[in-house]
Amino acid sequence: MGANTSQVTDLSDNASLKALVGTESISENDPFWNQLISFTFVSPTNSGDSKLLEEAVIPLAKALIQNNPRTGNFGALVRVFLGRTKELKISTECQDQLFIWQAHNALFMIRCLVKVFIREMSEEELHHQFSYQERAPGSCGESGSEDLLEELLLNLVHLIVEVPLLDLTYSILFEAVTTLLTFFSYQLFHKEILQEGLIYQHIMKGRCLELTSRLVKTLLYNFIRQEKCPPAAHIFEPKAEGGLLYGLASGVASGLWSVFTLGGAGSRAGTDQENDPLPLSNQSLLLLLVLANLTDGPDWPNPFRQAITCFRNTQDTSALPVELPHTFQINFNSLYTALCEQQRSDQATLLLYTLLHQNANMRTYILSRTDMDNLVMPILEILYHVEDRNSHHVYMALIILLILTEDDAFNRSIHEVVLKNISWYTERSLTEISLGSLLILVVIRTVQFNMTRTRDKYLHTNCLAALANMSAQFRSLHQYAAQRIISLFALLSKKHNKVLEQATQSLRGRQGDNTALPDYAQDLNVIEEVIRMMLEIINSCLCNSLHHNPNLVYALLYKRELFEQFRSHPSFQDIMQNLDTVIGFFSQRLEQAGSDLSVERVQEVIMKGAQALPTDRLKKFPELKFKYVEEDQPEDFFIPYVWSLVFNSGVGLYWNPHGIELFSMDSG
Repeated sequence: MGANTSQVTDLSDNASLKALVGTESISENDPFWNQLISFTFVSPTNSGDSKLLEEAVIPLAKALIQNNPRTGNFGALVRVFLGRTKELKISTECQDQLFIWQAHNALFMIRCLVKVFIREMSEEELHHQFSYQERAPGSCGESGSEDLLEELLLNLVHLIVEVPLLDLTYSILFEAVTTLLTFFSYQLFHKEILQEGLIYQHIMKGRCLELTSRLVKTLLYNFIRQEKCPPAAHIFEPKAEGGLLYGLASGVASGLWSVFTLGGAGSRAGTDQENDPLPLSNQSLLLLLVLANLTDGPDWPNPFRQAITCFRNTQDTSALPVELPHTFQINFNSLYTALCEQQRSDQATLLLYTLLHQNANMRTYILSRTDMDNLVMPILEILYHVEDRNSHHVYMALIILLILTEDDAFNRSIHEVVLKNISWYTERSLTEISLGSLLILVVIRTVQFNMTRTRDKYLHTNCLAALANMSAQFRSLHQYAAQRIISLFALLSKKHNKVLEQATQSLRGRQGDNTALPDYAQDLNVIEEVIRMMLEIINSCLCNSLHHNPNLVYALLYKRELFEQFRSHPSFQDIMQNLDTVIGFFSQRLEQAGSDLSVERVQEVIMKGAQALPTDRLKKFPELKFKYVEEDQPEDFFIPYVWSLVFNSGVGLYWNPHGIELFSMDSG
């Protein structure tokens, strides 16, 4: 950063940077600026390099904070950049590589300085840094009425939506998205949710407002396209006539541009960012999630959320409703494909959740797909590797399943999709299984993991709600899935007995003591709720599709003694009547068939018996249906979550963890 600088350690000694942050005003027409933004500095893409850069920039930024009120040099740098953005579209059409390179460098410098400013000062003080101007000799006070901060934000949005994504423009588009993301990072340094700051107002109101739908659409397309960073050779190709400037440009290409292909967001292991860096796609998605989760202002709704809620498919030819602001059309097939491919990242799962929950058009489209396994399988894989994922990612995956299982057609169709050899499912070889049975297996495994490790009631509730929604549509359950349903019940039964014993012992030792009951009573209550829910799930399957599920009946008969203790329990008596009826009916049939029956013969008796059992013998219960509803103040969960994703996987972004107030460092 700064002419001919190539190492972070050189920054503090760089003459051009010293002049920028020094005590002398530099006119925006001075040739100095051309020299300043023709640097060969390598832009970092991993958090380690970003940390080194930030540490080198801090003293420069602090010197600028001190001197800028007199010199106005920061404002001059911003105006130099703004002057160049006006020509960017033309420069792209003319393949003016040098011009784009210099505009990128100017923006990179602004972003690095602003990032430190945000850490050091309030929004009002930041605004002042933009409003100081170079003063003519003998004049005093500030001149000009333009709001340079708003002008910069507006120009960044214009740049993102208007400059086409080409090899030539990749890096400046990435920088524009990253700079906008940086402007919102005030939230990181506040525990409370910010609601109506100056930057929010500039982006959500005023001149930026009319660009809302175009910005959301562009960020979505950046995510959809998954463009890799172009190799350096494609960026700066010296013109035939050569010349000093083009020679310089081609000489720095390998330093400034190819760095992106070296990979490495500051992300956790397992994101594959190192092997397959998609910096613009990743950063665009993070910015989109930040914008979508901004809180509504006191008298204006969040326009980005409005845009995400109502966009439609390009195949939809009906007239756009006038009453929906910021609506637009996008190719749903391309978006669906990208969502299927990217679920390994938290942010793609959060986008899928957002679209399923908030955009009815997209939800309808997803549920109509005949290749639903492409979407469901990555979600199941997230849950299967629950111990390797953060809890938020697991929640999002579960809630996505819960939303999908609200649809009966989905619950039917997943049992018709047959999968072969699931490589990531390692507990047992599954050579052939339906998507529905696999879903049941993974959800049950998640419940069991939660019971032994995290003991999170919210997780239990969502898992069981998804199973309950599916239960009436269970079809041809795989024998292993049927076994696991009954095994889960066995585990719950064992846990119930243990807690009951502890509670009884505890009460014996507390005679005459009137203080509140210990946690055992609460534990017992929770476990009985879960047992009740499991019995309702089994009952729902038996009442609605017994003849489709001989394997469940077989598993039920094999472990029939498990259910005896609950027959007389007041919480379970009503639902146990149906299970008793089924167990009694099939036990009698098996006795009549003789002793020492083979497994095949038992299954044959069950198949015939399922056709013969009169449906009116089973008591009808209300249909099990659970619907996902967001909490009253969802921003309290989603805003810290989104910013933890930016913190952990923003490309080339580093924040000192000691300054973060929004979330604890172990919550990301």
